[in-house]
Amino acid sequence: MINVPADLRYTKEHEWIKVEQGNIATVGITDHAQGELGDIVYVEIETVGEVLNKNAVFGTVEAVKTVADLYLPIAGKIMEVNPALNAEPALVNNAPYESGWLVRIELDNIGDLDGLLTADEYSQFLNA
Repeated sequence: MINVPADLRYTKEHEWIKVEQGNIATVGITDHAQGELGDIVYVEIETVGEVLNKNAVFGTVEAVKTVADLYLPIAGKIMEVNPALNAEPALVNNAPYESGWLVRIELDNIGDLDGLLTADEYSQFLNA
């Protein structure tokens, strides 16, 4: 059973986002995405400090069999990369919604969250 927490918003590219405080949000990949990728061995994100548009590539994850681009769910400035991923990229597999988060961003427009999928909508998308 795929884990789809109700308090997050989702994209059809399998990223999730959670607003933490004010206009600061945490972004990661979904349980479904990490399962499809397999064992993640490296995370490369070199966009700290950059302001990116919605759906812009902000980094990549490298799994044993493939490399996948990471897409920003909504426009914002990359504030921080999860420092734990340097030593332990498998956190993305083991805890994609907790310690395996990817970046924290400062949102351009918090209203953009309304354009993302709810947990129910994302679950329906996965089962379509």
